[in-house]
Amino acid sequence: MQPLIEQTLTLAAICQVSYSVQRLSRHGQINDEDLTVLLKSIMVTSPSNTLEVYGDDVENLKVGLETLASHLGNNAKQKDPEVTRYVVSLLSLERRLSKNSSKLQALGERIEQCQRQLVHYDINSETLISSLASIYSDIISPLGTPIQVAGNPEILKNPTNQHKIRALLLAGIRSAVLWRQVGGKRRSIIFSRAKLVECAQDLLKRI
Repeated sequence: MQPLIEQTLTLAAICQVSYSVQRLSRHGQINDEDLTVLLKSIMVTSPSNTLEVYGDDVENLKVGLETLASHLGNNAKQKDPEVTRYVVSLLSLERRLSKNSSKLQALGERIEQCQRQLVHYDINSETLISSLASIYSDIISPLGTPIQVAGNPEILKNPTNQHKIRALLLAGIRSAVLWRQVGGKRRSIIFSRAKLVECAQDLLKRI
């Protein structure tokens, strides 16, 4: 798989997380299939290729590819500052994580615990979502300025929604790790913006 495609897929996954967090926090809703794809991506720690992390199907990242294309494209009306803020915050937190070996080790150990839970629970069960949310709260959130999730206060007060949002943000960190591993850099978003958009549009045509 070409590096540009891998970078586009992983950045699209971060965009999909950001879009999903926004929808969940505003409307209390998230597509079950999208949630499952993103949560499963946390568990795939030794993939043979990048797409395997997302269920070996580009269509699983359709929303993310659309979000990437609209936010990095030239149409200002399609850009949502809140979604952009989530993407930037996730990339920033991952950079801090990559420089902290003890946190990385702890993260790996906690994900292994969740992988063992998968024997007994579905990935989108309350038990596993709660476990993934606690990993984000315990390991990722303290790394830097916590991501402030905006939305409907009543929705955000609901513990189930809180757990889903934190589990989604952990999925965003997973994809940010992958983004860096396949050569993604923050300057790529600036200087390779047109290439990323074109690649996302090409991938969408294949769906």
